[in-house]
Amino acid sequence: MPSAAFVPPGFVPPTSLVTDRFRLEPLGPRHNAADHAAWTSSIGHIRATPGYPDGTWPPLDGMPLDRNLADLRRHADDFAKRTGFTFTVLDPADGDVMGCVYLYPSKAAEYDVTIQSWVRADRAALDVPLAEAVAHWVATAWPWHRPDRRGR
Repeated sequence: MPSAAFVPPGFVPPTSLVTDRFRLEPLGPRHNAADHAAWTSSIGHIRATPGYPDGTWPPLDGMPLDRNLADLRRHADDFAKRTGFTFTVLDPADGDVMGCVYLYPSKAAEYDVTIQSWVRADRAALDVPLAEAVAHWVATAWPWHRPDRRGR
């Protein structure tokens, strides 16, 4: 795969992962209010989650809903351009946003992809099962062979 391509030209990115405990779908502007509510309710929990060691996200003071919308539009654009893939984590029973999964090119030469995920504090028990399910999904459904799971 050329160094500039995150995924091979013919690769069709998966758009869902479904388990009995959660389902993933591409994150987009339609998730804005629920996504914003999910992460702003759990800033301390997310900052303590493996994979968020730099202490810059989420911002301690949160951010306005319109800035969150701009961020979601950026993630949706990355997905469309195949330069990064962000998924919202939804409760299969009611569709409520429970977290997020990010698949982006690694900045370290020894990895193909960096995998990060978080769940709301009130869904903390799903943190490890989500990370493990995503790791398996990446290994079996995506084209990368050297994932950086950010301490997972």
